[in-house]
Amino acid sequence: MGMEPNIFKYVWHHSRPEQLFILLLVIVSLPFYYFSLNLPKQIVNQGIQGQGFDGPGATQPFFRLHMPFGESLFGEPVLLFDGLSLAQADMLTALSLVFLSLVIVNGLFKFVINTRKGRLGERLLRRLRYELSDRILRFPLPQIRRVKPSEMATMIKDEVEPLGGFIGDAFATPIFLGGQALTALAFIMVQSIWLGLVAAAVVLFQAFLIPRLRRRILVLGRERQLTARMLAGRIGELIDGAVEIHANDTTNYERADLTARLGRIFKIRYEIYQRKFFVKFLNNLLAQITPFMFYLGGGLLAITGHLDIGALVAVIAAYKDLPAPIKELINWDQQRLDVQIKYEQVIEQFQPPALIDPQRQAVENDPGAPLEGPLVASALSLLDENDIPLLRSVSFTAESTQHIAVVGQSGSGMEQLSLLLAGLLEPSSGSLRIGGHDVDALPAAVTGRRISYVGQNAYHFTGSLRNNLLYGLKHRPVISADPEHSTSAFDKAESRRSGNPDLDIHDDWIDYHAAGAEGEADITERMLDVLSTVDLVDDAYRFGLTGTIDPVSKPDVADGILMARAAIIERLATSGNEDLVIRFEADAYNFNASVAENLLFGTPRRHDFVSEELASNETVRVILREAGLTDNFVTMGVTIAKTMVEIFADLPPGHPFFEQFSFISDDDLPEFRTIVTRVDNLGVEALDKAARQLLLGLPFKYVEARHRLGLVDESMAERLIDARRRLAERLERDCPDAVEFYRADAYNAAASLQDNILFGRLAYGQAQAEETIGRTLLEVLDDLGLRKTVIEVGLDYNVGIGGGRLSAGQRQKLAIGRALLKNPDLLIVNEAASVLDRSSQVRLIESILERRKGRGVIWTLQRPELASRFEMILVMGNGRLVEQGSYQDLQEKGTTFKTLVAAE
Repeated sequence: MGMEPNIFKYVWHHSRPEQLFILLLVIVSLPFYYFSLNLPKQIVNQGIQGQGFDGPGATQPFFRLHMPFGESLFGEPVLLFDGLSLAQADMLTALSLVFLSLVIVNGLFKFVINTRKGRLGERLLRRLRYELSDRILRFPLPQIRRVKPSEMATMIKDEVEPLGGFIGDAFATPIFLGGQALTALAFIMVQSIWLGLVAAAVVLFQAFLIPRLRRRILVLGRERQLTARMLAGRIGELIDGAVEIHANDTTNYERADLTARLGRIFKIRYEIYQRKFFVKFLNNLLAQITPFMFYLGGGLLAITGHLDIGALVAVIAAYKDLPAPIKELINWDQQRLDVQIKYEQVIEQFQPPALIDPQRQAVENDPGAPLEGPLVASALSLLDENDIPLLRSVSFTAESTQHIAVVGQSGSGMEQLSLLLAGLLEPSSGSLRIGGHDVDALPAAVTGRRISYVGQNAYHFTGSLRNNLLYGLKHRPVISADPEHSTSAFDKAESRRSGNPDLDIHDDWIDYHAAGAEGEADITERMLDVLSTVDLVDDAYRFGLTGTIDPVSKPDVADGILMARAAIIERLATSGNEDLVIRFEADAYNFNASVAENLLFGTPRRHDFVSEELASNETVRVILREAGLTDNFVTMGVTIAKTMVEIFADLPPGHPFFEQFSFISDDDLPEFRTIVTRVDNLGVEALDKAARQLLLGLPFKYVEARHRLGLVDESMAERLIDARRRLAERLERDCPDAVEFYRADAYNAAASLQDNILFGRLAYGQAQAEETIGRTLLEVLDDLGLRKTVIEVGLDYNVGIGGGRLSAGQRQKLAIGRALLKNPDLLIVNEAASVLDRSSQVRLIESILERRKGRGVIWTLQRPELASRFEMILVMGNGRLVEQGSYQDLQEKGTTFKTLVAAE
């Protein structure tokens, strides 16, 4: 079902009751607005000029009420309340107080109406954004591959934003503003028909001319929106294609393209400004001409006695309120046209030919019984959007529990066949059945839980290794969150009012049973088992060594790490390798650690205490001044800068030395070269504050044992230790949460597990120190039974955006691990190990096939010779199934398969 193409129908359909209530408020507010227009006339005529007061002490009735239409019904006026008799001064006071009350009442009406309109608009904007996002989740795979993610995100985030402000105004605003304008115009007509006609003529002229002048602005606005969307898509392509751009030196071509696009947007926006401000000028001109005519014509009428002064003042006051609603009505009309265009353009992009039926993705769907029985493909064909055949009449029969290899050359149809088997594509003709069920008709609860698909470019979501492994188990809420952490009843009610599903992200969504676990307590065991199968245990172990834990919530782990710290000291001493790790000591300078590490003697908890920020950290700067080290640090910085300028003078950018001597980046080198030249010519004293600041920051990264510039001798080391004591005292007093200090008998919560165990730095210049320490560390952790704990910490490693912090091989292994964890009936692997070397592929395939004994595996292989480990082989060629059978049969009788193996 498509989305409603007319935004007014969409708004009315989803907000009718609230719209009617707001309209009722608008109608009720108009009489109060009329009374507020009439009161200035009474205030001037009665309260100030004293009309109706015959002399001093005379009174008039105030607030006398007659029954509406009483004279028409009963032949004479029907008095309901005789009113209060007030003198002139009292009458002025009473009328002014009523005027003030009406101002407050009208303001409250506006406040309530605008607040409810705002809430209504935000609800429908939330609904619209959800519907558009939901449709992306229902896009068929071919459509997903055609759209640009950045453009779709821009449309949902930015392009529908103006719709939220308009939705609340769609019905209430024209009635509210139109009612105010007509009320003011009617009031002017009552006072003077001629002035009323003048006002009406100006209003009609504005209503006729201004919309026509704005038509071109609307066209330009549509062009601006399209060009901005294309710019967003192009920028997304620049990010995705960064490697190709730099590899082919096309950065300047891309700059030219950006310049052309930005120039087009500039011209459109400039023309919009010209036209918009001309319309504004015309509006303002008309708004000022009318008061001129009122002053002139109304003044003449007042002089000739055809209009009293009070009425003239009231007319001018009424007209003062007239241009605003008229102008806003004209703006509303333009906004209406603009929003309708934007709405149509947006929803057009979210209505592909065949959306997935929402019932197939319903949360209440049950996966049912396991998929068992024969896997039958009958005349299976697939066409692309241009009706070009990708698969041609593929037919085969196999058991769903078999291990099947699919081989062929690039473009042979292997990928399309695997996507059809996984239910991710629908065949153009023919059928594909598993256990008597049409795969393309199965709900997502079956294809997403009973079948696992792993593609060559599997995506990983930003978050931990653990979350990405568990992602395949998050189908629906399993355990409700406790009331303290669940979504509030108010938020759930708002969700329903906005057309969003009543699903709580705070619930536990993990299907422990599918993974073979009972709950949180043993799901980690299942994950570790899967990591072992896909050969990711060693990687998780390395991630864990760089990770941290909270010693308060995991005191047993912290105690174990402290035991490992003591054990590794003993192990290194026993093996004669105690000099490979230089331990931290409170009263000693560690020449294998940086100046920053020695000064802080701990791990930073706040960003302003990391080494890059210490030069600008006021606390550190005060300590350096108190210890008399500021000038020394600047002098050290000069020495470092001179050395770096000399070393890198003839080296190209990106040379490995830049990493080894990581004081100065290749981008900053020219600036330091200028500073060095100035020091050589005029001395350090001639440097400005900014240059001294740059030099002051260099020594913090200096490691004497590594860089060997002789800047930290024993004397300087003693002075730095003294500064360390001063800094520790200051931090403990002023900001105790800034740095977690090193203590030989305590766990450092801010430091990694490896840093906590070693409690020191590797000695530079020692042969094979890193390998020896790594081996010893592993032995200690194994002896203490802590290796598994470290791996569990590694599960919390952040994989980065799209898995960017993982290697290509790690990403593929993780994707396969995620597929294995949910124990599918059928595992489909589409060249998902292609980046691994042959031995790694063999090890991975054999491990997975051993784990999947008696359960189905379909694996499209990049290396045909690996198919010998499978029970059945399908050989694809040019979109057709050209051969099938066992490895032995195909080697004996086949031709295409033998050719593929021989070619490898």
